[in-house]
Amino acid sequence: IEQAISCGEGRCLILLDGAHDGADQITLGGSTWSVTPWSTGTTCNTCRRQFARPEPRLFSFHSPLGACPDCRGFGSVPVISFTKLVPDPRLSLREGAIAAWTTPAYSHELDELVDLAPDYGIPLDVPFAELSPAHLELITHGVPERDFGGLDGFFNWLERHRYKLSVRVFLNRWRAYDTCGHCGGGRLQPDALAVHLPSALDQQQRTIDQLAALPVAELRNVISKCQQHSGNLERDVHHTVLAPLATRLDCLHRVGLDYLTLDRPLRTLSSGEARRVLLTQALGASLVNTLYVLDEPTAGLHATDVSRLVKVIDDLVERGNSVVMVEHDTSVIEAADQVIDIGPAAGRHGGRLLFQGPPAELATCDDSVTGAHFSRRAPHCGPAARTAAGAIQINGATRHNLDHLDVSFPLGQLVVVAGVSGSGKSSLVQETLYPTLCQALDQPVPPELAHDDCLAAVTGFESLEQVTLVDASPIGRSARSIPATYLKAFDEIRRLFAATAESKQRGYTARQFSFNSSGGGRCEMCGGSGDIEVDMQFLADIHTTCPECSGRRFGREVLEVTHRNRSIADVLDMTVEEAFGFFRGEHKIRRRLQPLRDVGLDYLPLGQPTTTLSGGESQRLKLASFLSSKATRRTLFLLDEPTTGLHPADVEQLLDCLDTLLAVGHSVVVIEHHLGLIARADHVIELGPGGGPRGGQLIATGSPRDILSCAESVTGRHLSCYNQPPP
Repeated sequence: IEQAISCGEGRCLILLDGAHDGADQITLGGSTWSVTPWSTGTTCNTCRRQFARPEPRLFSFHSPLGACPDCRGFGSVPVISFTKLVPDPRLSLREGAIAAWTTPAYSHELDELVDLAPDYGIPLDVPFAELSPAHLELITHGVPERDFGGLDGFFNWLERHRYKLSVRVFLNRWRAYDTCGHCGGGRLQPDALAVHLPSALDQQQRTIDQLAALPVAELRNVISKCQQHSGNLERDVHHTVLAPLATRLDCLHRVGLDYLTLDRPLRTLSSGEARRVLLTQALGASLVNTLYVLDEPTAGLHATDVSRLVKVIDDLVERGNSVVMVEHDTSVIEAADQVIDIGPAAGRHGGRLLFQGPPAELATCDDSVTGAHFSRRAPHCGPAARTAAGAIQINGATRHNLDHLDVSFPLGQLVVVAGVSGSGKSSLVQETLYPTLCQALDQPVPPELAHDDCLAAVTGFESLEQVTLVDASPIGRSARSIPATYLKAFDEIRRLFAATAESKQRGYTARQFSFNSSGGGRCEMCGGSGDIEVDMQFLADIHTTCPECSGRRFGREVLEVTHRNRSIADVLDMTVEEAFGFFRGEHKIRRRLQPLRDVGLDYLPLGQPTTTLSGGESQRLKLASFLSSKATRRTLFLLDEPTTGLHPADVEQLLDCLDTLLAVGHSVVVIEHHLGLIARADHVIELGPGGGPRGGQLIATGSPRDILSCAESVTGRHLSCYNQPPP
């Protein structure tokens, strides 16, 4: 048998004398023989299909060995989206309904369609939405006899020329993604999807993609059963695979994420869900004698989720680990063993140790702003009574987990959308209310939100003139974008330097004091960026300080011009607060800088690249930009957790800014977990009762007092404890 297997490349046939049930039979020399195929490899005895031998790389869609060859492990394939290609179906073909053919480089495609349209009865002056299927067929697949390739031929040409960066960027503008037909969204190649658990461990004999599609709660049960029957597995599998997997799943369960599936893309998670998943990666490991350093782990978390997180951290400490957290949440401060308070203010006015000791003694520190809020000594003013000036009504919202939600947003008030993490707040505000109002107010709808499930029926928006989403996305993409230029304050500063006697004597204009203009006074070696980018080939590029200007962005001659003994580079090194005092008497400059002080960004240097700002700082900088512009159009502002990373004292400043917007007739809707901001709201909308599939329902609406009186409100239970001094 061994020799037969060796000669047969791992396969052989064994003939047994006589007939046996279930075996193929042949007749040799007048005798009946039963034929049984044997194999030492992974070849199917029936169809002779040869499978790859199982190994860890085979079950990873990050590995070329395991990834689906069609979608390359993404689970979806790019297709051309008519929604993106025709953003406004109310336009006719002649008016440019097909957006890709309105660019100068490809307008000849539209000209060809216009020339042949009369011969084939294609109407050019009716809305695109009214074209018949036959007309769409010609536009899509083309007319070969007229050498018109249509949309198919156009995009095939783009695919052949996608080695050019400009073509790749242009092509991606019109793409959407559909589930891969080869792997069915499983991301893995067929050999990997053919491997399943044995029936002794799982009666349903699920494959790895089916296991990854299970909610964490259900997957925990499957793994628990596998552990109970681990005798059917190799000896070391229980300790090296099942035990660590069960620990991590248990950690996800304890932080309230047992409704998630392991195959869900990280980009689809809410900020609170994503933060807890990343924390689980670190906290789920069974380490001891380890120092954990956590930077604001409660950002984006509801008060209920914060209490779960504190319990997980307590367990880490009990196992012999140490935990250091940067945190503003008072409930976390109360649960700490020791508090270190740094202050007394931000930026260059901070950096001193104000207090170190147990939380109970923090309130006794008179210099500590944190202690004042912790002991509730800080003044707390309730909101002035504001009357709603109408309301926007959204009906039938179905984005993600929203369950045909009908909800009203009062105008002229501070409206807070609350609820546990993953309850559907972002789905309602950012992915339903925003694109719906953009469409209603004839504003551009973001391409990623131009889907039917992002749009809902809306009424009551007639008094609005525009809607603005103020999120935490980065502001600039290069080091040339700084707070001073973003708020147009740098224009006035350059004019001031150009007006000095030294500048007039040298013939300098405001252009010489710009680091963005070539031919001006910027450093030519670094191009005004202050640093040199070094290409590291296969490694990430590195940045070094420019040796010519020492990071000051300007040439030596320009730096010789001063205003009150300070050069233009010195001014960019100033914080907002320092510059506000330095430019006393310069009302135009101070008017541009005041909004930064109002939103609590007075510690930022004027020349700090906006690419280095946190998400919360970017959000407040956008808000300051609007405050400085003094726009008069009635606007609905949508903010996503603007208190992220803010000290309670900074939250008070933010509330004053929102009050300013409301006082001049604007409206504000905020997604928020901060109990202080919720308590100051005019109207609260709470979603829940849980996250994921258990969310998407309207739990309570009304004033904060109404939320307190709602028995089903989780937010109300935590709000009832707010502003009560700690024991």
